[in-house]
Amino acid sequence: MRKLSIIGIGAGNPDYITVQAIKALETLDVVFLIDKGENKDDLAKLRRELCDRYIKKPFRAVEAKDAARDRKPTSYETAVTTWHDKRAAIYEAMIRDELADNQHGAFLVWGDPSLYDSTLRIVDQVAAMKTVTFKLDVIPGITAVQALAAQHQIALNRIGGPIHVTTGRQLANGLPGDDTVVMLDGECTFKTVKESNVDIYWGAYLGTPDEILISGSLGERAPEIERVRSEARARHGWIMDTYLLRRT
Repeated sequence: MRKLSIIGIGAGNPDYITVQAIKALETLDVVFLIDKGENKDDLAKLRRELCDRYIKKPFRAVEAKDAARDRKPTSYETAVTTWHDKRAAIYEAMIRDELADNQHGAFLVWGDPSLYDSTLRIVDQVAAMKTVTFKLDVIPGITAVQALAAQHQIALNRIGGPIHVTTGRQLANGLPGDDTVVMLDGECTFKTVKESNVDIYWGAYLGTPDEILISGSLGERAPEIERVRSEARARHGWIMDTYLLRRT
């Protein structure tokens, strides 16, 4: 039977790869890569560098173009569901046509497969099609959230307190807790938080040579973060960032 792994590869630093992930990479016959366009060439390059560094046997890299996605939908959930359906068809064809019986293939996921990543859901859709059978293995990775806390040298929670992990889209509805990690915020939604007693710990390209860290009072740092973020995105063509909002 085919074996398929979903491997968390960390937030961008090759040293963030776990021993478990390295052991899995060493056994791969096929690595599945999704081409997300020229603006994400750096991300594809890093995936290939990880493969070259850790896979010591001959392997094949199978690449497919990502499905188109409606970025300004009238219904966000409908647009994402449609996008996932298209991706599932691409994944099914890759696994069926490019991974032979008794071979081991893998999708490499930024951070950890459990946190704001669609790969697990899409692979579940592929399995439900029942057109190709495989044994699934999921290997956790180091998330941008963990890297953010480590680089700022902070704990995410206060004693006995909860941590809220949410998105920029949800943050627009209000700050949900005293310690809130925000991911997937392309609009600098932290600007909408008007409370005066909030600090921000922000990071972009975490763990890479291009890493940027800014922290301090949200009211004082928000304009600087927005400017730096815009400049970095223009320079690289893409940006991955996350931040912690903390009521003081």
